[in-house]
Amino acid sequence: MSDTRRRVKVYTLNEDRQWDDRGTGHVSSTFIERQKGISLLVRAESDGSVLLESRISPNTAYQKQQDTLIVWSEAENYDLALSFQEKAGCDEIWEKICQVQGKDPAVEITQDPIDESEEERIEELPETSHLVDLPPCELAKLEEIADLVTSVLSSPIRREKLALALMSDGYIKRLLQLFQECEDLDNREGLHHLYEIVRGVLFLNKAALFEVMFSDDSIMDVVGCLEYDPALVQPKRHREFLTKTAKFKEVIPITDSELRQKIHQTYRVQYIQDIILPTPSVFEENFLSTLTSFIFFNKVEIVSMLQEDEKFLTEVFAQLTDEATEGAKRRELVNFFKEFCAFSQTLQPQNRDAFFKTLANLGILPALEIVMGMDDLQVRAAAIDIFSYLVEFSPSMVREFIMQEPQQTDDDVLLINVVIKQMICDSDPELGGAVQLMGLLRTLIDPENMLAPTNKTEKTEFLSFFYKYCMQVLTAPLLANTAEEDSSKDSLEGATKINPVCPDNFQTAQLLALILELLTFCVEHHTYHIKNYIMTKDLLRRVLVLMNSKHTFLALCALRFMRRIIGLKDEFYNRYIIKGNLFEPVINALLDNGTRYNLLNSAVIELFEFIKVEDIKSLTAHIVDNFYTALESIEYVQTFKGLKSKYEQERERQNQRLNRYRRDARAMDDDEEMWFNEDEDDDEGEPVVEKSRSEEDFPESYGKFIQAKKAAANGANSANGKPAVPPPSPASPNSSSAKTTLLPAAPLTKTGLVGLVDYPDDEDEEEEEEESPRKRPRLGT
Repeated sequence: MSDTRRRVKVYTLNEDRQWDDRGTGHVSSTFIERQKGISLLVRAESDGSVLLESRISPNTAYQKQQDTLIVWSEAENYDLALSFQEKAGCDEIWEKICQVQGKDPAVEITQDPIDESEEERIEELPETSHLVDLPPCELAKLEEIADLVTSVLSSPIRREKLALALMSDGYIKRLLQLFQECEDLDNREGLHHLYEIVRGVLFLNKAALFEVMFSDDSIMDVVGCLEYDPALVQPKRHREFLTKTAKFKEVIPITDSELRQKIHQTYRVQYIQDIILPTPSVFEENFLSTLTSFIFFNKVEIVSMLQEDEKFLTEVFAQLTDEATEGAKRRELVNFFKEFCAFSQTLQPQNRDAFFKTLANLGILPALEIVMGMDDLQVRAAAIDIFSYLVEFSPSMVREFIMQEPQQTDDDVLLINVVIKQMICDSDPELGGAVQLMGLLRTLIDPENMLAPTNKTEKTEFLSFFYKYCMQVLTAPLLANTAEEDSSKDSLEGATKINPVCPDNFQTAQLLALILELLTFCVEHHTYHIKNYIMTKDLLRRVLVLMNSKHTFLALCALRFMRRIIGLKDEFYNRYIIKGNLFEPVINALLDNGTRYNLLNSAVIELFEFIKVEDIKSLTAHIVDNFYTALESIEYVQTFKGLKSKYEQERERQNQRLNRYRRDARAMDDDEEMWFNEDEDDDEGEPVVEKSRSEEDFPESYGKFIQAKKAAANGANSANGKPAVPPPSPASPNSSSAKTTLLPAAPLTKTGLVGLVDYPDDEDEEEEEEESPRKRPRLGT
């Protein structure tokens, strides 16, 4: 068998029943030795690697769908599909498959799928019953046809046989003709039977039947049949909606008739699936999998056809950004792009990349910057949706565009500032748009997605840009609602005076809560930039004004902001909090809350519990010194007593350390006391004459004292076998004078043996330094 190469895409069905694109290549049918048979081989067009190697099994059921698709299952829950670029290529491979299996290429399915539960029944079926016998297509037989269609849904084999029977002799077309007759005669019973029949045919889940039912001349009759649900008193008016209410608008005339027909078909089939058909039960969830695939491949084809038409997209962008374009026309253009982007979500990652890159090259972001600033609410809402698709696809692409703007425009019209202003000015009472935009901003400033290997400086550059050009816009409502009475920051008292302008308006409170949520995110992820901003703007003080808000959720947001700062255990922040006395509004809120056991009470207690458990000493000392009197009455938790205990333990440790390294200046050791006592004994009975102390006396007296110390030390050494040096005689001519002069200053003599500065690590060298004459004593007058 000769090789036949055709360009195809290879798809596999994932666990979510969505098709995953495995790549594009060329398919051939050839004999492969290791597969021991004729196989389908797909090699990637990019590098020639094997995308698919599948033996054509005689027992595998292959289906041909939409003239360009071949679908089959190779194992349980492993479905494959080949999507051909050309119908001719699909037909040729289909013929090869049918040739291997000995089937007529005219069939749409090569085998009857066998369910395990049905295997035993196959042997019981007579050989002649390969098709279901359908009743004549007549009004009188509608009930019988409905019963037949309903009865086969529980049996996979009978569903297959019924599908084959329905595809023969134009049976579906004749059923739809009966629908028109019943409607003309107002035959409600017949219409109810037709509803059951058409619904059951859809649940047969066969692409070949869908091709017939969803063709231009049949689809509205199918919708009409589905209007007459027997459970409803009055029929629905789906056809009226599709033909009169739902208008197909060509923002730019579409010249390709095939593309236009595909768009119409996809919209109507999507309407049938989402609106008309009831939500399938657990037992029916797989009945419409082929319908989902039908819509999926239609959308892929539509996006591909539009994307390839560069003239069409260029014209759309030109009109979108043209100032002369009317408001209604611009609204239609934006809505077209919104739906276009929504369709693109069905594409596989590599195809979606190409799609958004095409839009970026055509100038989608500058166009969004223009339309997002317009007054039309519908236009803005659609533009925000498009922007969300772009941010979700590639935050880096959006950031790159944003950082290039300051070179070309003013700060006020930067795209990211336009987004922030839209968030701040959202007119929706529930702030639905603001919440969406806040999520997009958080994605853009999240360092976790700034790790692109192509731009290693993206994080630093973008965050510097954001804090320079955008942060003041984001925090403007917060600062405006927490205005200071005294802007002086030099005086602590002046700095703590803040006018408690707490927003009582619920919408404003919600907006401030959103801003605080974003700032809390910044504290956690932007260590340097946000710290600098908080210190410069005294931001925490302004935020804590909101602890006075009557909206508890807003007070909790302010508290959460402070909690996140303290959670960093950064001494810069701790000193800032202590200097500004910023625990005061938190403790006031706790005391004002009284004995109520609510979320605010628990959140404040948790804040102080964290400080206690983490043993943040500077904050513990500040809290106990300044606020313990107010807090000691709170006894239902042990948090504040625990803080007091931690504080006292730390103070005791500090005192012990001071006593250990700084001994009492009036305490003399045994050697000094003995030396002075000896002098007093020798001079007993002699008159004591006070002389003025001259500078010459100090070295001589100090030298005698050190010699006495050495004698005592040498005496200890002689006990260890070392020779002792005899001490000098105390009866030298000036000894009495020196000794009597130094007596009043004796308590200060020891001070000379202690270093000018106490270092904790000097403990091991203490004795050595006591014996060393290098440090002169500090003498008092």
